[in-house]
Amino acid sequence: MPNPSITLRAVSHAYGDRAVLRDLSLTLTERRVAILGGNGSGKSTLARMLNGLILPSAGTVTVDGLDTRRDGRAVRQRVGFVFQNPDVQIVYPTVEEDVGFGLKARKMPKDEIARRVTAALDRYALARYRHQPAHQLSGGEKQLLAIAGVLVLDPAHVVFDEPTTLLDLRNRRTVIQAIRDLPQHAIVVTHDLDMVMDFDRVLVLEDGRVVIDDAPSVAVPAYVARLG
Repeated sequence: MPNPSITLRAVSHAYGDRAVLRDLSLTLTERRVAILGGNGSGKSTLARMLNGLILPSAGTVTVDGLDTRRDGRAVRQRVGFVFQNPDVQIVYPTVEEDVGFGLKARKMPKDEIARRVTAALDRYALARYRHQPAHQLSGGEKQLLAIAGVLVLDPAHVVFDEPTTLLDLRNRRTVIQAIRDLPQHAIVVTHDLDMVMDFDRVLVLEDGRVVIDDAPSVAVPAYVARLG
């Protein structure tokens, strides 16, 4: 298969009469891509389009050649999504159960599920909480649990929607490092400008359009200047 990529062709989207994305055409292949923009710029809608959570009103979104409109199930197996609030994503009582539920849904053998869950818990320093109630974890630990629950499924791409917004400084650093260490392509919607300075590409959305598309060293100062 060619290098993993997500492509948008002439994508627009509206909620009723309110346009939120306007004629976007993009190909995302870089290992780390950030999406910046103010509230109402369309960035969260764009993020949810990348794995078919939202379908465009016009145009097409394809993931490694799969159309989100026609191939939604296959797309969601290739694109993991980590929500801003991990409580939205954590659905099972214990840490171990929550990490493993997606694997069970794919009807994997029990020994393979156990192996993958153990590896994911070890990777994100959650092994000691394995049998504990998920709701008792700290905010940062919950975010790592949400990431583990996505990564255990081995997607080709991972989309993060404001992954550090609800975190204190220590947990923010932990989650940023976890994103940096991912082998997968990561697309990160964020207001955290410091986090994206070592990314490969930064997109800035304004009123549903990409107004800046460049390396962080160029895009971030230009974005700050536009904020005025």
